[in-house]
Amino acid sequence: MSDKPSAKGGNEAPLFETHEVFNQSPVFGDLNLFTTDRALADAVAREGAGWARDDLEAFGAHTGSREALELGRLANENPPRLRAFDEKGHRRDVVEYHPAYHELMATSFAQGLHCATWEHLAHEEEAPRPGAHVARCAGSYMAAQMEAGHCCPVTMTHAAVPTLLQQPDVAQPWIAKILGRRFDPRFVPMDEKSSVSIGMGMTEKQGGTDVRANTTRAEPLGSGGPGGEYRIIGHKWFMSAPMCDAFLILAQAPGGLSCFLLPRILPDGRVNAMRLLRLKDKLGNRSNASAEVEFAGAHAWMVGEEGRGVPTIIEMVTLTRLDCAVASAGLMRLCLANAVHHARHRKVFGKRLIEQPLMERVLADLALEQEAALLLAFRLAGAFDRAGEEEDASAWRRLMTPVTKYWVCKVGPAVAGEAMECMGGNGYVEDGLLARAFREMPVNAIWEGSGNVMCLDVLRSLAKEPEAAGAVLDGLEDMAAGERRLEDRLERVRDLLHRPRDLDGEARTLVEGLALTAAGCLMRAHAPAALSDAFLATRLSGGFRHTFGTGLGQADCKAILGRILPD
Repeated sequence: MSDKPSAKGGNEAPLFETHEVFNQSPVFGDLNLFTTDRALADAVAREGAGWARDDLEAFGAHTGSREALELGRLANENPPRLRAFDEKGHRRDVVEYHPAYHELMATSFAQGLHCATWEHLAHEEEAPRPGAHVARCAGSYMAAQMEAGHCCPVTMTHAAVPTLLQQPDVAQPWIAKILGRRFDPRFVPMDEKSSVSIGMGMTEKQGGTDVRANTTRAEPLGSGGPGGEYRIIGHKWFMSAPMCDAFLILAQAPGGLSCFLLPRILPDGRVNAMRLLRLKDKLGNRSNASAEVEFAGAHAWMVGEEGRGVPTIIEMVTLTRLDCAVASAGLMRLCLANAVHHARHRKVFGKRLIEQPLMERVLADLALEQEAALLLAFRLAGAFDRAGEEEDASAWRRLMTPVTKYWVCKVGPAVAGEAMECMGGNGYVEDGLLARAFREMPVNAIWEGSGNVMCLDVLRSLAKEPEAAGAVLDGLEDMAAGERRLEDRLERVRDLLHRPRDLDGEARTLVEGLALTAAGCLMRAHAPAALSDAFLATRLSGGFRHTFGTGLGQADCKAILGRILPD
């Protein structure tokens, strides 16, 4: 189209120019995910990782940059591809990723999100630095906002270490490589790499959560036993991050279900017999591959005692559950910040959207949910740091890991959905960040134990270690003292515990009650009064609530929203 000269010799306006872009919020990005998040900074200092502030500020600036967020877009729009064979028909069994995915992995590895908690092992020190879990979780919380899919292999690599350490002779060469901070995606033998990643495979078609129904066999090559070599024959319905350098798996040895380390490349340089059948076409988590695999006589080494596979691998599972809660809280933060950012710039009916009373209440209500999720997740991270020294922290870690994962990961999708609605059609399209975050949210509630599994784990903890539950409840009673709404909710939890016959059916009621009581206590202790008062009024008392933005009549919404982002 060309401009047509006017009678006066000038140019007319372009024929089809109908509008200019205005009343749109600026593109979200180029903000520091640490310094703009007051609740996160407060939690890091309170839980013992104040020493990491400068490092986390630098990481927050990077993860919140438009360049980093663009890498997330590219990695999700160009998902991994399986190359099972080469052009001549030889098996390759490799997964190819977009370069953006490798850049994201390199960022998280350089930050030490896969290893920072364990770096004391390189110096032969007995324990990590106080607050190490909290500092690492703060990084993971921001990395999930940058792009959540790549966090899966990062999480599993970090979580594998306590399980590997149960078999020191097998663990030693792998631990040395796990501690490397330079990401190395090459498909080469472990001893040639600067770092390695570790995946996990437990789920089979017929068993799912019931891993004791696994049919994969482990046949000893030689005498077998802890540290011994085995041949693995069978399948896994889900093998997360199949291009990791090794995997912790469960298989049936002669003495029962056992844990094994299965490398992708064997010590002699041969590719192990792990056949990638297909990649799962998942709702979200699309930048990260999940595969269905067969083991055609693959070699693996036993970790821990024969027949005790579940107790051996449970340390890995427990740490991944912490990361599920942290990542969900981080994604909630991303959704909330986007919605508030949009509402501060968008004008509707003569006012900024955030000044409209209904929108103000909805956003404030989302802020309450997100801050409570953050407080629960980082209180749990702090308990992981202190569990070896404080009995109360150990009890919190044992009981509140499944409680925290259950509640935080359950409320996440609702927060993401409401935040999308705050942005209207702009939130629903893939151009922005919220559509991807919404698709990402459900996975943390499903993986590493769905909601019902978390509830059953709480019941098992209550039965096996009632003293842990007693310690947690006594601590909550001290925190609730003088606040009737918290005291009443805690009394209802205790009442359920005195009716053990009802717990099989009422386990969700119990776990939600524990989560809300703990969240209310933490909000009362650590959040500004505007937030804690509104949380107690809406979550622990008042009428039935099915949607956000209801029941906040007495809340100081402006004070709540003033905490979310610098205006």
